Amino acid sequence: MFRHREQSTEEYTSEPKEESPARNEQNLPRFNHNGHKVTKGIHPDGESGRKGIHPFHFFRIVGRSSSTASLCVNVLWPFVPAAIAMHFARPDKPTWIFILAFIGMIPSANLIGFAGQELARKLPKVFGVVLETTLGSIVEIVLFIVLIVQGGDRNVPVIRAAILGSILANMLLCLGLCFFFGGLLRDEQDFHEAVSEVGSNLMLVAGMGLVIPTVYNTALAQRLPLDELDLQTERISRATAIIMLIAFVIYVFFQMRSHHSIYDDILEQDEARDRDRDRDLKKDKLTFTECIIAIALALTFVSLMAVFLVQQIPYMVEHHGISDAFMGLILVLLVEKAAEHLTAVDEAWDNQMNFALSHVLGASIQTALLNTPLVVLIGWGLGTRMSLNFELFDAVVLILAILVVGGFLRDGKSNYLEGVLCVFVYVLIAVSAFYYPNPQHAGETASSETGVHRK
Repeated sequence: MFRHREQSTEEYTSEPKEESPARNEQNLPRFNHNGHKVTKGIHPDGESGRKGIHPFHFFRIVGRSSSTASLCVNVLWPFVPAAIAMHFARPDKPTWIFILAFIGMIPSANLIGFAGQELARKLPKVFGVVLETTLGSIVEIVLFIVLIVQGGDRNVPVIRAAILGSILANMLLCLGLCFFFGGLLRDEQDFHEAVSEVGSNLMLVAGMGLVIPTVYNTALAQRLPLDELDLQTERISRATAIIMLIAFVIYVFFQMRSHHSIYDDILEQDEARDRDRDRDLKKDKLTFTECIIAIALALTFVSLMAVFLVQQIPYMVEHHGISDAFMGLILVLLVEKAAEHLTAVDEAWDNQMNFALSHVLGASIQTALLNTPLVVLIGWGLGTRMSLNFELFDAVVLILAILVVGGFLRDGKSNYLEGVLCVFVYVLIAVSAFYYPNPQHAGETASSETGVHRK
């Protein structure tokens, strides 16, 4: 009798099965901090509460931008139509076209940075940061492609200088400004070794890969005929480009797949330290469609400004005494990297040093492992003598800069003094680049010419 009662009780208690709370929560709609219903697949921080495109909201949000510095940059938008008008109406004024396109590149690149940031908010943290950095690199890729298509061998020295100038601008100028402005409000800022160590070590390896063709060419400058030496250097450069592309794919897999949980935790902790987080979350945001439209518009304007700028580089070099080294290392990169620098400095100011380092080191890594190999392979396909035979001055400066930055990152802490020192190093390089002579023949280097003359 007792057994029967126990069995019936067991049947009664196990029969009414209710759905678990977790399953019920999955079926309930989610709402973010602003009370907006979260769209499936969109991160709550990036939910706008709208769909499609609303012109008034679109221009208001884009005009507001992401920070005060970025907002001030939008004042330069009138230079974009002015550059377009001057290019078609007065092609006999190359200096004015160069100046207007030079300034017009800044708000155009800034729009890519802002739209990329808005799009990144809607995605998982690590993927969003990688995508945002990649969108910033599109400006650089467009510029390199325009340079090599429009000028061919004539623009090769400028492209080489721009490649290294991009890395130096990120690692010295931008990182220095991050350290400086972030250190103004605090005695020290700390960052995680998973971001700093992996980034600095990868940059050292990438730097070595970039300078190997230069070292090869310089070492054999007096032992091989010039044509044979250049041919072999080009082959080594193409092999290096392929290897670096493979390294970039592995790096992205490491960051987004195998070790993404580490980076997710680091970036989430950084967001919690953001002193403006509550205000940023309350801001109106672009819809997914508006983000795509903003990126498309920005790419159009960037491409136009890049074409106008590149077309006037030979005139500026020949008639205004600007060297290829200064043009590539300093001038072009100041406007091309403006958006990335503003984003990173704003993050450092808000005590998000891991985000700032992810953008700075990530952009440098993409330049070395993605953009540079792409331009080498595109040059190969176009029959251009695009190799990694940099000026010896550029190659040495690059390695020294990587070592200097690696030393500052080693202890996982930063202050404004380290930032000032990084900026000073960049200024010293800029002064040297201003006085650096141009090669007499397009596609060659001043170092290789010296070796040929000695021979």
